[in-house]
Amino acid sequence: MSEIPNTAVVVRVGAEALLADVQAGMHTFFVDEPVAVGGLDRGPTPYDMLLSALGACTAITLRLYANQKKWPLEAIEVRLSHARVHRQDCDKCESPGETLEEIRKELRLLGPLTPDQLQRLHIIADKCPVQKALTSGSFRVFTTVVTA
Repeated sequence: MSEIPNTAVVVRVGAEALLADVQAGMHTFFVDEPVAVGGLDRGPTPYDMLLSALGACTAITLRLYANQKKWPLEAIEVRLSHARVHRQDCDKCESPGETLEEIRKELRLLGPLTPDQLQRLHIIADKCPVQKALTSGSFRVFTTVVTA
């Protein structure tokens, strides 16, 4: 297992608040939770960031594809939502493993596109690298603890 490279994202949270200070390369921003759950609401939630990554990747993938094809795609809007849904209608729906994480993604593609172009862009939208990573079934996270 290799070490985390110097270009890694670094997240710091202090002793009291839920406010996370994020350093991603040369960019610094906050991620937080709503006041109702103990945060300060000074930034998007972790799930907002997850959806943002997926939405940005989708829009950029569509832009690159349309530019390569020289299609008249004038603007792209991606709306996303996240929910936990029941795996099936059942008596055990409150049991562990009986819910699924679900993301809904809605595309608004502006420009004089043909129906065939719209259909192809719909297919390409599901091929962005972030979506492929999230849905691959082989995504792994390794956690280690280091002392200061």
